[in-house]
Amino acid sequence: MNEHIALREFNYNGQSLLLYVPEEKYVQQAYYKEKQENPKADFPYWAKLWPSALALADFIAHNTDYVKNKRVVELAAGLGLPSFVAAPYALSVYASDYLEEAVDVMEMSRIKNDYSNVQCSLLNWHHLPENLSADILLMSDVNYDPVEFEQLLKVFERFLSKGTTIILATPQRLMAKPFVERLLKYVVEQEQKVINGTGISIFVLRLFQIGNQHIV
Repeated sequence: MNEHIALREFNYNGQSLLLYVPEEKYVQQAYYKEKQENPKADFPYWAKLWPSALALADFIAHNTDYVKNKRVVELAAGLGLPSFVAAPYALSVYASDYLEEAVDVMEMSRIKNDYSNVQCSLLNWHHLPENLSADILLMSDVNYDPVEFEQLLKVFERFLSKGTTIILATPQRLMAKPFVERLLKYVVEQEQKVINGTGISIFVLRLFQIGNQHIV
């Protein structure tokens, strides 16, 4: 796929960021070809820069205190844009996805930007390592499949219970409303953005703790 990957430049806070992005035409053609061979083939969602990822990256760029000197983890990172925007400020960044192709492309971007504090790794939110921890968890456009909602809630609650602050960017989908409503009790800040005509909600979630008691 390397010959079908373009290098795109982004600028945040006066800093240039180079990101490898598969060419959209090639991605669609490859998907249609695979679909003919396997009707159950999934679209390679990781290979596109979705409005939620752009919104989350912009939010981080304007709120760098959230990631400054912090251990940052991004799940289902796709092309990893939010992770790379956080990298110049964070202590460490763990950019992950469950698809090897996505991790390979993120690693290309990591090398291109010479981010020594970023690790790009395979990770599935159904099988998180027990020792995985973070100060900040980044997630964008993850609540698109109702089948995954219960597992996602477990992931959110697991990180929140360990004192992690979660920053979630999500399109304003009607089907995802019940999922988002179950998270509202943790929301300490929220913001609305419109990216390429798509409304995006950004939520900052945290579980408050006083002594040994969690306060929701």
